[in-house]
Amino acid sequence: MPEPRPQDMDPEKPNWITDKKTFRALAHPTRWQILQQFDLEPTMTATRCSELTGESVASCSYHLNTLSRYGFVEAAEGGTGREKPWRLVVVDRSWRAGGEGLDDEAAVAAVALSDVSLDHLAAHLKSWIRWRSREEPQWLDATAVTETVAFVTADELAELTADIRTLVHRYNDRVGDPSARPAGARAAQVFAATSLRRPPEVDRGDR
Repeated sequence: MPEPRPQDMDPEKPNWITDKKTFRALAHPTRWQILQQFDLEPTMTATRCSELTGESVASCSYHLNTLSRYGFVEAAEGGTGREKPWRLVVVDRSWRAGGEGLDDEAAVAAVALSDVSLDHLAAHLKSWIRWRSREEPQWLDATAVTETVAFVTADELAELTADIRTLVHRYNDRVGDPSARPAGARAAQVFAATSLRRPPEVDRGDR
């Protein structure tokens, strides 16, 4: 039987992943890394994937085919065999990080994917810190890692989250359309998160 096409969707958020098999497919670190590379290059062959990820060509070919079975990538025109180009189909890869509202198996799978995603992001930030001294001053001055604690109500936090989301996604149209990128544009990693600092029983003072 064929693997499911992308995502048993959340009826309220039709682009959100809720299917446990899809979570498990994406939670493989190499497959997640490959999807991140598609954000930088609109098409990739298994050979190019190998160059970017450090995985073997055979491994990349296997993972690309797996991502294709789940509907995240598809074959693009041209090429043959391992030189066959692939292109991204599903750009939005959203899910409830803790698996809220899902059955137990799907929730565990959602958390596993969240772990892989955050591990990948942390590795990127550490790598950036190691190479940033080689960047030109104008690019260094344009970046920051910032953190704070805000005492807010639930409504205020929701508003803040919405504002951050709007800012983070301001240039999304340029990901899939290189012609929309101005001269001199580079790929910047933009990440923001709002979370609660302590679990509810601590803030309530439960004993």
